Parts: sequence; structure tokens; C-alpha cells
Amino acid sequence: MSQDWLYQAVSLVLRNAGLNDGEISLTLLDDDSIRELNRTYLGKDTPTDVISFTLYEGEESVLGDVYVGYERAASQADEAGIPVEEELARLSIHGTLHVLGYDHPDTPARFASDMFVLQERLVRKLLDEAN
Repeated sequence: MSQDWLYQAVSLVLRNAGLNDGEISLTLLDDDSIRELNRTYLGKDTPTDVISFTLYEGEESVLGDVYVGYERAASQADEAGIPVEEELARLSIHGTLHVLGYDHPDTPARFASDMFVLQERLVRKLLDEAN
């Protein structure tokens, strides 16, 4: 997997939102590192698959940080029977959508939320563009 693949995933979200100005940093972390972020900033002492921080307000240019838990992504990809690259792209898209202000419930209803529907549409578009 190349950095280019994840760059394309984040760029797709921004283009879809009609944005051509802004900055999103994307960092892959191991379980221990993302657990520390989760504990420090969200008060949850557990590893997670993605954490996002929105660093802009109102009409400012988009600015945000997305942290993807690589080990969680690999495990989830294995469980779903998909390539890890696809799951990393999905989580990068998910985190970028959060930076743009999208949200979802923390219940099973999350999978039917507008955010998840958009996320999966963008993942499919990314995969189609790659083929």
C-alpha cells in the first residue's frame, strides 16, 4: 500500500464536499499509541480504529488531524474478509468526514446513518477509480 492510496481517499472526501482548500494530516498508529490518544483526549482507555480532531471553526479553511489505528484496521479487515488497504481507506474517509462535521450515533443505527451511507459510497467510488 502506498501513501498515495490514503491521500486519494482523503482527497476524494474533500472533493466530494466541494473543497479545494484545507489541510488534513493522516497518521497511522499502533494499538498502544491510539489507545493513549483515546485515553488522553476522549477519556476511553481502549484502542480504537480512528480518532479525528477538527482544528478549524466556521468559515476558516478545513484543518484537521486523523489518526487511524493500523492494528485495529488490520483486525477489522481480516474479520470482514477484505484487504487491509480497503479498511485503511474506509477509516481515513470516516475520520475525514468527522473533521468536516459529519457524525453518527454510537449505536447499531450508526450503520444506517447518512454519514455511513456517504462513507460507503465514497469507498466504492475510490475502489472503482483504482480499477
